[in-house]
Order: sequence, then C-alpha cells, then structure tokens
Amino acid sequence: MEKLPVEICFRIFQLLDHKSLTTANQVSRKWRILSSDNSLWCDLFKKRWGQDSAQFYAPQEPKTWKGVYTVQNRCDRYGLGVKIIREGTDYYLISQGEIQRHLSSSQNKRKIAERTSQQDEGSAISDRLLFFLGDLETACANAKLAKI
Repeated sequence: MEKLPVEICFRIFQLLDHKSLTTANQVSRKWRILSSDNSLWCDLFKKRWGQDSAQFYAPQEPKTWKGVYTVQNRCDRYGLGVKIIREGTDYYLISQGEIQRHLSSSQNKRKIAERTSQQDEGSAISDRLLFFLGDLETACANAKLAKI
C-alpha cells in the first residue's frame, strides 16, 4: 500500500473504524499522517455520536478530532467521574475523560515493593492502593463488556 496514491489510501482509511485507524497509525510515517487526518476522525465522531454532539464537542486549537474522539470514547467506557484506569501497562488518573496524570507503569510494581523498606510505609501503601484500584477498574470494565 506504500505505492498507492494518497487519495486512494485516504479513501480506504475512510472505511476503517477507530481501532483500525489507530493501528494503521503505527505502520509507517505515511500512514501515520493519513490516519491522523482531522476529517477522518470528525467523520468517525459524527457516525458514532451524531452531528449535534459533533457541533457541541468540536475541538478548539490545539486539540484535534482524534483527541476529542479519544476523550469521548474514554468517557463512554469509564464514565465522567474521577477514575484510575489501566491502559496497557500504564496507570492514569482521568476526570471527565481527560487524562489528568500518568501515575505509573505496572512494570514499576516491583520497584514500589522494594521502596517499602526505604520510604515511609504510608507512601508505599498509597502506591499499592493506586495499582489495586486501577486493576479493579479494569476488571469491572471487562466484566461489564463480557455481560454485553
């Protein structure tokens, strides 16, 4: 597909869903540029949430439709309140669908356990609690999806 003209690639990308577009973003530089096109993400947003929502959530500079889509999708999955979520191996604090803070990576769990002897017990417990809550949120979300 690298040799295809940009117009044809773009037409193909218009047929993809958001997960496929995100995956296409990782294939090559050309695909990253094409799959990040604002009009593609705007069309996806309108298809999923409608024209009225698109007008309401229209991005203001420097945000893009891809960013707006991502936030709205996260709101649908996790709700609007403050939550701790796990995406991949990373933990985030989100509020209103926006990532407020990167908490840590699950790969750092061992390091946190090792720090227990070096730091005060309260700090180590709060770190473990954050990881536990993130895992719990993920398990609850997966259980809800399994019921559907």
